Amino acid sequence: MKALPTFDLVLFGGTGDLAMRKLLPALFRRHIAGEISTDSSIIGVARSDLSREEYLGQVETTCRSHLKQDFDEARWAEFAPKIRYQKVDAHADQDFQALAQSLLGRDSYVRVFFLSTAPDLFTAICEGLAKHRLNTPISRVVLEKPLGHDRASANAINESVGAIFTEDRVFRIDHYLGKETVQNLLALRFGNMLFEPLWGRGRIQNVQITVAEDLGVERRAEFYDRTGALRDMVQNHLLQLLCIIAMEPPASSDPAAMRDEKRKVLRALKPLAGRDVLSKTVRGQYKAGASNGEPVVGYLQEKGVPASSTTETFVALKAEIDSWRWAGVPFYLRTGKRMQERLSEIVITFEDVPVAIYERPDDARAWNRLIIQLQPEESINLGVLAKSPGAGMRLKPVDLSLDFSETFPERQLDAYERLLTDVIKGNLMLFMRRDELDAAWQWIDPIREAWEQHDERPKSYTAGSWGPAAASSMISRDGFSWSNEL
Repeated sequence: MKALPTFDLVLFGGTGDLAMRKLLPALFRRHIAGEISTDSSIIGVARSDLSREEYLGQVETTCRSHLKQDFDEARWAEFAPKIRYQKVDAHADQDFQALAQSLLGRDSYVRVFFLSTAPDLFTAICEGLAKHRLNTPISRVVLEKPLGHDRASANAINESVGAIFTEDRVFRIDHYLGKETVQNLLALRFGNMLFEPLWGRGRIQNVQITVAEDLGVERRAEFYDRTGALRDMVQNHLLQLLCIIAMEPPASSDPAAMRDEKRKVLRALKPLAGRDVLSKTVRGQYKAGASNGEPVVGYLQEKGVPASSTTETFVALKAEIDSWRWAGVPFYLRTGKRMQERLSEIVITFEDVPVAIYERPDDARAWNRLIIQLQPEESINLGVLAKSPGAGMRLKPVDLSLDFSETFPERQLDAYERLLTDVIKGNLMLFMRRDELDAAWQWIDPIREAWEQHDERPKSYTAGSWGPAAASSMISRDGFSWSNEL
């Protein structure tokens, strides 16, 4: 395994949930794989007064917890010396000075600043880095979502970050794009001619994108109540998945070409505004119910959530793309917390045959589709009709499937493993460009404004369900059903 370039990864928010659950275990896995060079270092940065030993103890605990039987004592003994801790308050000049001292003599190494903090700290952090000349010519900055809370705030952040880091050194991360199945969706579309004649209006009836979580807000209540499902999930994850499905074939595999095509999709989205929003979107908020067989409280009873909160924990909407390929094909997007199960999938339903010459089973339409599942398992399944064995021409739904765990028994890279290594290599393919982000916010903002203008409050749904009944009504008005209702 070829080692990555020698790097210093400075992880702001280094004691936070994302760092501990995802980033640090991902880096340890890449060390086990032999990709992290001896001279590379990982510097956890936070406001807490911690010794290196205390921080290292936290990292070891979380790595043991997440890697379980894959935790290797000998490899940990090699990895631990790479980890340091630095106390940094984003508004304390002396802390940045101390950080600069800790990186003296290492300007020739790739330097990555991963900002796993609240977006309102991005500007202060980048200005502190610039003041103490930490932004070397080969340094990069990673910005976690959501970037801002609307178009204006996102542009303000991009302006301030862009004054210090050029666009080719800004990595706006969306971990869904690092999933193996998303990569295989690109391969499916642009590596094979089979689907291209079928990919668009006249052949595809509708597209559904679902990102459902069975968890509640957990320890993110304060953040989540300021954000809501529209900003937290639709503006980035779901729109990025929509772009990959709907984009035209890029001129090459160059990151700029790929991102050009995604931006065109966002620009072609038919605006949702005013009263149109009320008929084509559904807001929801979970109430008490059950999850995984255990009783759970409603959103308003979660610790840290105001009793009068109108923040949505569920969104369903109908999107349309004004382009030659997709005109008239509805895209249904749905995401929520405390749903019946943890499920992320893309369901592409094809048009029915014009004349059915054979008698078909009642659920035939449910199988006339391509299902790309992102979680809990990663798979691609094409449902078709085949003749059932025996006399007569009885049709039966069958699957043509690719199960990644069976086809590729070797362990697949976690999304953050892939994205972190891409940042260190300088590969921008899977990261959002500034104009993409701007186009996404431009489409999202009028939805939020219409909700506020018409006092559209979230509709209740029971925890452990598939969301408000209004979401089913919205899609049924077009003669369709959500994939779980077929």
